[in-house]
Amino acid sequence: MSIIVQKYGGSSVASTEKIKSIAENIAKRKKENSKIVVVVSAMGKTTDQYIDLAKDISDNPDKRELDVLMSTGEMISASLLSMSLNAIGCDSISYSAYQLDIKTSGLHGKSLIDDINTERIQKSLDEGKVVIVTGFQGINTDGDITTLGRGGSDTSAVALAVKLNGKCEIYTDVDGIYSTDPRKYEMAKKLDEIEYEEMLELASLGAQVMHCRSVELAQKYGVEIYVGRSCSNETGTYIRGGNKMKLEDKVITGLATSDNDSSITIKDFESKYISSLFEDIATKGISVDMISQTAPLDGKVGVSFTVLKEDLDECRKIVGDYSDEKNIIVDNNITKFSLVGLGMKNTSGVASKVFKIFNKNSIDVKLITTSEIRITCAINSQDKMIAINKIAKEFNL
Repeated sequence: MSIIVQKYGGSSVASTEKIKSIAENIAKRKKENSKIVVVVSAMGKTTDQYIDLAKDISDNPDKRELDVLMSTGEMISASLLSMSLNAIGCDSISYSAYQLDIKTSGLHGKSLIDDINTERIQKSLDEGKVVIVTGFQGINTDGDITTLGRGGSDTSAVALAVKLNGKCEIYTDVDGIYSTDPRKYEMAKKLDEIEYEEMLELASLGAQVMHCRSVELAQKYGVEIYVGRSCSNETGTYIRGGNKMKLEDKVITGLATSDNDSSITIKDFESKYISSLFEDIATKGISVDMISQTAPLDGKVGVSFTVLKEDLDECRKIVGDYSDEKNIIVDNNITKFSLVGLGMKNTSGVASKVFKIFNKNSIDVKLITTSEIRITCAINSQDKMIAINKIAKEFNL
């Protein structure tokens, strides 16, 4: 019998009542499948609260200690869920990343999973126990606790499914993956299934249902992911690969927006320093997304790029080492607006439709990047809702 790896997000375990409901569902499921591993996030907005606490202590809290603080949220959820299962007669045990030797590497707050020792999990499963694992965290080579970044519990779950050769189920407060955020566009359609490529793009561009690294890992190892609502019988969405395009498949599968980025523009920048600038940014673990550069003129260019707002201050300091203050422009008033669909590979005219709608509604495009299956524009944040509604209606999302 295959192992089922389930993951419950913060909203699903936000209260003891919800945890008890999840425990009841897991106990019922165990009668159908004897081997269940459950990955949990911190309760509700606990992680945000911990970050606020840290910032009350320091404007720039030590990242090692911040990881120690934030890791405690998942430990609380795991122990409470295990207690709930044991209380209703379903034998359970919880484990932290340290107890399971979940090996990680990289920077604090953005670490990567290298390996997981599954011996204790297998032993507990063989003893008939439901195994509860803390998501979002691991242990580096120095023996320090590290965290995987926001949404990292998804990656923890997929990694466990890979190591245990099991199936992966992600449970959250929505009943599947939609063509766009139904809170922003009420006519959004739920998808029965979506390709890895499309989901990876959407997740990296602001769709908050899945952590993009978890989708990348699932695609690499061929792990099918089911996404659905906690404690619900309504069918969710499958993330999988290898499906052939149907005659009536949509050109655009989904639309994602993100308000989490800022843009930095450097005027009169000496082009010979571009590689060094981005190398220094990368060394700090800062991810650069959209990049635009003018043609060189007398050895100088104008260059614009986006980074996450949480990385802006650190990135701004690096840029300051390369350019005068008067030549640096920071724009916090941007929304990253993206369309994704495998159908774009073989369909022309998508970009022209988008720009025509933007022009008709006086929506300015500040930056743009594209791939075979994606168009991403940076627009003014105040234009976000009208852009979503007009584009979603045009492409029947």
